[in-house]
Amino acid sequence: MNYLAAINSVLVRLRERQVESINENDYSSLIGILINDSIQEVEEAWDWSALRNSLTVTTSNGVFNYELNGTKNDVKVLSAINASSQSDIFYQTASWFNDKYLTPSPATGSPSNWSFNGVSTDGDTLIDLYPKPDGVYTVRFNVVQRSADLTAPSDRIFCPHRPIVLLAYAKAVEERGEDNGQTGNSAYMAAANSLSNAIALDASKHPEETEWYSV
Repeated sequence: MNYLAAINSVLVRLRERQVESINENDYSSLIGILINDSIQEVEEAWDWSALRNSLTVTTSNGVFNYELNGTKNDVKVLSAINASSQSDIFYQTASWFNDKYLTPSPATGSPSNWSFNGVSTDGDTLIDLYPKPDGVYTVRFNVVQRSADLTAPSDRIFCPHRPIVLLAYAKAVEERGEDNGQTGNSAYMAAANSLSNAIALDASKHPEETEWYSV
């Protein structure tokens, strides 16, 4: 579903006239904002399969800080792999990295650890690698990469769209006070049920992430 279709889906539920552009009137503009708010909430509720991506970092000799391009500081790292050495790269805390890099001569070699370290000037997540790369290595980060706000009518919604539409509708009902007897509470309950069902369906694609074993 695209952005404009989602807006119109909410408008139909509110028994409002559908629109041909996002900002055709003040109310369609409001619904557009509610759609984006709902997308953010739904995307943050679960590590959706549709949002999973692999970002590649290519190292340079002597450089340990790198940008995860396109993440806009709204990313969850699931795992990291040194594709050059075919080995996992493990997370370490910022204090652990400080200890390693405050020494006069930090170790160099093939990266085996990573940590977050701020954001770039354009807002993307920055990560540090250790040991300090001594050459060119390919490091792959498997991430959940959440969407930026939709702006164009054709911008796509990648998560299940029904929970997003129902949540935006619930927010619109709350803003109105009620809608033909439908209260905000009942509308939110319908959205929550839809979200729960969508998460359960998507979770079946990654059962290893929801099964717990005693050690």
